[in-house]
Amino acid sequence: MRAARRASALGGVLAGVLVLAGCSGPDASGVTPAPDEPGAGTIGLLLPESKTARYEATDRPAFESVVGQRCEACTVLAANADQDAAVQQEQAESMIARGVDLLVLDAVDTVAATSIVDAAERHGIPVVAYDRYIDDPAVDYYVSFDSELVGYLQGEAVLAELEAEPAREDGHGPGVLLVGGSSTDPNSARLAAGAHRALDGAKVHGRLVEILGEYATPDWSPDKAQEWVAGQVTQFGSRVDAVVAANDGTAGGAIAALRAAGRVPVPPVTGQDAELAAVQRVVAGDQLMTVHKAFEQQARTAAELAVRVVRGEDPVAPGVIGGIKSFVLAPTSVERDDVERVIVDGRVHTTEQICTDPYLAACRDLGLVEEDDA
Repeated sequence: MRAARRASALGGVLAGVLVLAGCSGPDASGVTPAPDEPGAGTIGLLLPESKTARYEATDRPAFESVVGQRCEACTVLAANADQDAAVQQEQAESMIARGVDLLVLDAVDTVAATSIVDAAERHGIPVVAYDRYIDDPAVDYYVSFDSELVGYLQGEAVLAELEAEPAREDGHGPGVLLVGGSSTDPNSARLAAGAHRALDGAKVHGRLVEILGEYATPDWSPDKAQEWVAGQVTQFGSRVDAVVAANDGTAGGAIAALRAAGRVPVPPVTGQDAELAAVQRVVAGDQLMTVHKAFEQQARTAAELAVRVVRGEDPVAPGVIGGIKSFVLAPTSVERDDVERVIVDGRVHTTEQICTDPYLAACRDLGLVEEDDA
């Protein structure tokens, strides 16, 4: 019954998001690709940090590639702030001084980033808030994924897994820890809202789910997540039945803490970003799920948008969030049985990357490799 309810709920939610992110041209991103024609402009790309592999490995090269294809005369100035808001402010000011025509801003601290937006506005420079929402009416566009839906998918995955396990023998409902993201990232609040929407008032085996503790992980640090979860396991012991971790880094920290406390097999732990290490943990059964967000598609969307705005166009957005024209893309839940279809067939990671020696047996069990592929 839980599986049927979950499928029905997700079908409705995803349908709405897919309509919002629907195709308005040849690109499924919702931005009609700019024609390959002469033009010139300088686009500033401000990235927040490098602890999470995706920014330098996927977002930046995909963005630069599309701009290069659509506008050969355009220049991309890219910078990474390494999780330092003051550094990002300096990088933005430098780009403004160099005469950029548009800023694509993935903010380290979205409150502090309003000063960047204000400076850009004073110079007549449009701003695209990328990945993280900036609550400032001077922002021209917002390109991201539905973070609340990510949190909801995580919470629902945990509920379904707990429902499939035997009920606790002590009469308690299942206990869940919420390991959130950085308090300076507004996506963290939306992730938490989605998780609460799934978990608050939910029952498993007829007993209310109890949220034992909730934590905003500074800088999305896996080490901080591990430290906090270790303390919670010391406090609550076997009452910890699952961990809703906001991303794969914090999931890795949570899993390390659980293993160190002797919780093997590891209770259900969620994540997001489909990082290679997390996909391997999913295959091995150490991590319940991750959420795949097509970062390349997100970067391509922002790049198409940037080129059109630099050329003086005013692209129509599929939706509006907080008064800002928005392109919001749909995430995909990935559990063990989804790895081949979503991750391998979707060319996120190859079987060769996933199925290294420590994971070969699990990969064979899942059908990702055959016996003679070893």
